[in-house]
Amino acid sequence: MTDIPTGKDRAEPALFLIHILTASGAPIALVALLAGAQGNWAEMFAWLGLAFFIDGIDGPLARRFNIAEKLPRWSGASLDFVIDYATYVFLPAFALSWSLMLSQPWNWICGGLIVFTGALYFADNGMKTPDGSFKGFPAGWNMVIFGLMVLSPSEGFTIGFILLCCALTFAPVRFVHPVRVRRWRVLTLPVTLLWMGLAALAILDDMTLNAPMAMLFTAASIYLFFVSAVQQVLDRVD
Repeated sequence: MTDIPTGKDRAEPALFLIHILTASGAPIALVALLAGAQGNWAEMFAWLGLAFFIDGIDGPLARRFNIAEKLPRWSGASLDFVIDYATYVFLPAFALSWSLMLSQPWNWICGGLIVFTGALYFADNGMKTPDGSFKGFPAGWNMVIFGLMVLSPSEGFTIGFILLCCALTFAPVRFVHPVRVRRWRVLTLPVTLLWMGLAALAILDDMTLNAPMAMLFTAASIYLFFVSAVQQVLDRVD
């Protein structure tokens, strides 16, 4: 007798498309690497921006369709970590090390610290807090290195800021998730969209912004970097 497929069995091929969407970040990362190897940083970060967008939609889709229960053979979390490490950590570290942002040996030292601390952070099972924030700097090096490349601060500031972020990886300091953290989300989401819009403008203009746009970009970056830490301090005061 031929087994009659259940509704669950029929749903699996369609649901697997969510894993395919997540895995598409891997070839995107490869294309980004090839662009970066040629020194085309605007193109590289454009591809990383696409990977960032995919990362923002695949998780909600997976939760919406309960893919972990319906496709238990495949670990969406593990797949997501593999892609995120490549696009959030390894490629930005490559950009820092391969570009002329830092002189030797600081380019290798800072790049090495980024991939080292990023690897440890992705192994931390306690990286999320109950309110949806990240505990410790969440290895968002794609945004950090991009911002430093666009704003072009001094070498000393760049080195110091990278060392600070590496140290904060293991600190009990909260960092915001723009979507999951409900507190001040009415402000955080628009600031995030502003940051992304200005980032797109910088990419279109070969990684540069004019002075007013650079000031807005800096303000948005400061807000996103510190907002959850400020909330954390306010909670302790209360």
